[in-house]
Amino acid sequence: MNAIVPQHDRRVDLAIVGAGIVGLATARALLQRYPALRLAVLDKEPAIAQHQTGRNSGVIHSGLYYKPGSLKARLCVQGAAAMMRYCDERGIPYNVCGKVVVATSEDELPRLRELYQRGLANGIPQLELIGPERLRELEPHAVGLQAIYSPRTAIVDYGRVAQCYADDIRAMGGEVLTGHEVRQIERTGQRVWLETPAGMLETRFLITCAGVYADRVATLSGAPCEPRIVPFRGDYYILKPEQRHLINALIYPVPDPAFPFLGVHSTLKMDGSMWLGPNAVLAFGREGYGRWDVNIPDLADAVGYRGFQRLARSYWQVGLAEMLRDWSKARFVAAVQRFVPEVTAAGVVAGPAGIRAQALALDGSMVDDFVFHQDGPVIHVRNAPSPAATSSLMIGAQISDMAAESFGL
Repeated sequence: MNAIVPQHDRRVDLAIVGAGIVGLATARALLQRYPALRLAVLDKEPAIAQHQTGRNSGVIHSGLYYKPGSLKARLCVQGAAAMMRYCDERGIPYNVCGKVVVATSEDELPRLRELYQRGLANGIPQLELIGPERLRELEPHAVGLQAIYSPRTAIVDYGRVAQCYADDIRAMGGEVLTGHEVRQIERTGQRVWLETPAGMLETRFLITCAGVYADRVATLSGAPCEPRIVPFRGDYYILKPEQRHLINALIYPVPDPAFPFLGVHSTLKMDGSMWLGPNAVLAFGREGYGRWDVNIPDLADAVGYRGFQRLARSYWQVGLAEMLRDWSKARFVAAVQRFVPEVTAAGVVAGPAGIRAQALALDGSMVDDFVFHQDGPVIHVRNAPSPAATSSLMIGAQISDMAAESFGL
């Protein structure tokens, strides 16, 4: 790495790389705790929340899926309650629409009941195991042998939440600097230097929340490249108005316990539209939102990684099914028809897509929990996929605690 000449345009106490919802929540938590802190959030895009935050499902997850005792389980359950309190305080609309996870075959029933026990262990409020009659009351056009009902699951516009976080940061004296891509990082003594197109920035402490670029930004500061981020694209379809009546709220299948994706499901949006999806296929670029969006270096980085090769060998059948579904509208809709048979291919239109930044270990295992790594004056968020948006206020508090202890703030 070429040495950075220490000629800076500005100096702060703490810099945060990434103006997605996790980076902004972390900045907000630190300024609440240390009002005199000179803090700046940097992002390469011209506006905040342009990637995972602005392109996710918008669900305030209840914490059903996560291993009891894990960071995901604890921070999601606490974070969901904190998120709704914050929305109440800031006048951000949200909808407690509820959610069902539906078993449609006998072989899914043991997994459904195990998921229910996990939800109880995680302390999810008002969770119920229901039969077909109650399912029909909630979702008249749905079919299933048994289901989990989570009445406190909600939806929100996380882009709007992120904007309020940014407003809070500015009101407390912090800066949100868009158009500041961090291209180089160098640690010299007690200082950290960041090179951006807008000039140099000198900071005492650094926190990186770079999402799909988490591994690359971490390596700029000398951190290990593992766990590596592999981007997975998820496409959505949207129900046409004439079929909108078929689904009331959120209907999910029973997930594959070995695969960290939830399967094609229905997602009610704050504007009243109903999205179906997402699938999960390897993205051909870290910002490859379209099927034909190919970034050769990104793609080579992913497929050349030994961890991805091992994952692909283990799950080639699942991966092939996902790829076929990605290119076949009929196959995609068939996944929805398992629990809502009346949905038709003619009744849906192509919708948007998102990218999930999934950390992958060298042995081919998908990193399941949130991962925060501290190294001297730097803290890296190495893995923060869903439910990071739901958990964002609690993730911010967790990293604030780490920074208080590690940085001696």
